Amino acid sequence: MSTETLNQRCFNFSAGPAVLPELVLEQIRDEMLCLPGVGSSVLEISHRSKEFGHILNDARDRFRALFAVPESHDILFLQGGACLQNAMIPANLLVDAEQTGDYLITGSWGKKSSAEAHRFGNMHVAWNGDDDNFCRVPDSSEIHRSANPAFVHFTSNETIQGVQFHTEPDAGGAPLVADMSSDVLCRPVDIDKYGLIYACAQKNSGVAGVTVVVIRKDLLERCSDRLPLYLNYAKHSAADSMANTPPTFAIYVLGLVCKWLQDEVGGLQQMQAINEQKSNLLYDIIDTSQGFFQGHARTQDRSIMNVVFKTPNAELDAKFIAQAAAENMTTLKGHRSLGGIRASIYNAMPVEGVETLGNFMKDFLKANG
Repeated sequence: MSTETLNQRCFNFSAGPAVLPELVLEQIRDEMLCLPGVGSSVLEISHRSKEFGHILNDARDRFRALFAVPESHDILFLQGGACLQNAMIPANLLVDAEQTGDYLITGSWGKKSSAEAHRFGNMHVAWNGDDDNFCRVPDSSEIHRSANPAFVHFTSNETIQGVQFHTEPDAGGAPLVADMSSDVLCRPVDIDKYGLIYACAQKNSGVAGVTVVVIRKDLLERCSDRLPLYLNYAKHSAADSMANTPPTFAIYVLGLVCKWLQDEVGGLQQMQAINEQKSNLLYDIIDTSQGFFQGHARTQDRSIMNVVFKTPNAELDAKFIAQAAAENMTTLKGHRSLGGIRASIYNAMPVEGVETLGNFMKDFLKANG
């Protein structure tokens, strides 16, 4: 990333929609008026055209290769974000009203996910971190599954509280379902361990509009014809993600992000190493600040995507956020439900941005500690 461009663009620490790779933005800009060889913008071409068919297939193939999705799983491009998935998952995977979906509630998004299950069957809370203000994930001995769950759902990364699973929870043989909206593609994942993964793109893998669903193909047999077309995973699979007009632009951008991860970063192992380097830089400053900066998450459960912390009081939090913005570091205000400061450092946040924030934190500590 050139110094000239950095002077023009801020370091955007938004939790989502979030920062995109600059090379991806440049390609979008260059192709916005006219896709090479097509004569029209990607915003204008038919989703049934061979040109868009190539875009969709390329995005899916790149995502499959990058995320190491085996042929046992299908990849769907849907709309409606995680909100729709919160309903689609129990609607499809709870075959009857007597079945139970188990939920691990580790933060605000896990809590929201669990709220829809009761409409389609039983909802069982296998663990709830509310008593600890959602500062950690459960130890394996704390998870209490129902007798025979139809699935076990967890949120791999809680953006508000900055809590992340670093290993998969034990589903006891039931299909493991994960909301990876905020950490998909940040590291390698063993897809064989999962029945279903879903991720809306606007945090770490593209722009708002597309939700990627990775679903084990045998689970499609649970999908009932009683469901409306758009709520039925099997219908989307049979229609090649084109049961209706898909989010064409968002799929195009997802493909570009995957290409960037492959060609520029070198894959997910390299991306994980960069993400750990960035997050460790900030956590080291927090840990050596003698209590001036106070992290929210338990040390072993800290997110490498969302670094959440506070200063000694709300006035200093506000001062920190305002002074950082004056130095071209934006969107650092913590979520309204938690307060404090949140630095979202997704894949596309350059190391330079995190180093700039780290240096600012050190200077702020010296001036106010």
